[in-house]
Amino acid sequence: MTIPLHLLDTDIASFIIKARSPEVEARLAAVPPDRVCVSAVTRAELMYGLKRLPPRHRLHIAVRQFFRMVRVLAWDADAADWYAEIRHQLTTAGQPIGEMDMMIAAHALAIGAVLVTNNTRHFRRVAAPLALANWHED
Repeated sequence: MTIPLHLLDTDIASFIIKARSPEVEARLAAVPPDRVCVSAVTRAELMYGLKRLPPRHRLHIAVRQFFRMVRVLAWDADAADWYAEIRHQLTTAGQPIGEMDMMIAAHALAIGAVLVTNNTRHFRRVAAPLALANWHED
């Protein structure tokens, strides 16, 4: 049985970086490192968060360590096409979610990954066949 690729959403990445969730850390440890990744969109969100902190803040080191362990995948044309579909569907339904969240969901669909998030309720609005997992509550 092939283990699917797991794309970590920004909130789950934050749980890992801050080492505040034994449940998330246990789930991460159970997945081979080559089956875990983040979107360049998540990297952007995390790097933006660091801009608001002093350079010597402990999270700067923790984020650098995280990116040494977890590969970052480029957001590409396939993700852009999925994004257009998701945005159209959610806007038409009157149930939009955040721009970055739509981009991350689109990336998961483009690469056929399970989107790991603590906000499954939010991402369930996406009508496309988006595989979701919540390592914080499952």
